[in-house]
Amino acid sequence: MTQDLRILATGLGFPEGPVAMPDGSVVLTEINGGRITRVGADGSVTRLGPAGGGPNGLARGPDGMLYLCDNGGSRYIPGHFMGVGPAEDYQGGCIARVDPATGARTVLYREVDGRRLSAPNDIVFDRQGGFWFTDMGKRHATHRDHGGLYYALPDGSSVREAAYPILSANGIGLAPDERVVYVADCETATLWAFDIEAPGVVTKHPFPSPHGGRCLGGVAGFCRFDSLAVEAGGNIAVATLVTGVITVFAPDGRVVREVPMPDSHPTNLCFGGPDMRTAWITLSGRGELAVMPWAEPGLRLNFQG
Repeated sequence: MTQDLRILATGLGFPEGPVAMPDGSVVLTEINGGRITRVGADGSVTRLGPAGGGPNGLARGPDGMLYLCDNGGSRYIPGHFMGVGPAEDYQGGCIARVDPATGARTVLYREVDGRRLSAPNDIVFDRQGGFWFTDMGKRHATHRDHGGLYYALPDGSSVREAAYPILSANGIGLAPDERVVYVADCETATLWAFDIEAPGVVTKHPFPSPHGGRCLGGVAGFCRFDSLAVEAGGNIAVATLVTGVITVFAPDGRVVREVPMPDSHPTNLCFGGPDMRTAWITLSGRGELAVMPWAEPGLRLNFQG
C-alpha cells in the first residue's frame, strides 16, 4: 500500500501535529523553526503567525480554535534535524490556543499544581470538550525531567495531573468508546493504556506499574515511539522512529500490521477525507508531509468538523 504514498509538501522543519481541517487542508507544526503551518490540498505551504517556542501537538477544539502543545523550544546543531536539549531561552513549555486563520497564540497553561510544564507533546479532545495531553519531559545535559498525563479545559480554568511520572510520554489518543486513553512512551517504546473513570480521572493499577497505567506492549529491537492515531475499529497506529514504520496495535496489545515509511522518523499521522481512509503522515527526518490511503478508516476526532 505504501506505493500509493505521495509527498504533499517538502522543506518543513521537523513537522509534527497534523490536523485535518474541514476545508481539506492540513495544519501542522514545525518544531524546528517554531512555526505553525497550513498545507493546502494542492501542496501549498503557508506559515501562520510569528514563529516561536517548540510547537508540537495540535488538536481542534469545540470552538473551532486549535489547541497547541508547546515544548518550550530545543537547541539544534547545524545539519541535524532533531533537537539536542533545551533552547537557550527555554523557560518551560505551555498549552496555548491558536487562531487557525492567523496563527495568533494565547497561552492557557504553564504549570500544574505549582509545577511548571516541561515539554507538552500531544493532545486529544474528549466528547465533553476537555482535553487530555502528554508532557514528555525535557532532556538536559546530565538529567531529564519526567513526563506525565494531564487533563484540562479549553477556557483556561482547570488543569489537573492524571498520571505521573511517565518517563517520556509522547503520543496520545482515545479509544472509540472513550473508556481508555492511550499513551506512547517514547524512550521505552511502550504503549500504555489508562482506564478512564471520569474526565481527567484514571484508574491506578497497582505495582509494578510506575504510574498506574496498563502496559499493552511494544516491539522487538531498538526503536522509539512517537505520536499515535486511533482507527475507527479501535486499533492504535503508533509512529515508530528508527525503524521507520507505523506500528498498528490491537487494543489487547497485539501488533496487527506494520506500514513502512520512506523515512526513519515518521512522527505523527491524522485521518480525514470523506470516508476517513486518508492518512496524512509527518516524515520529520526528511521534513515532509505525506498522504496515502489507509487500510482501515480512522476514528473521526471530536470537533474535527
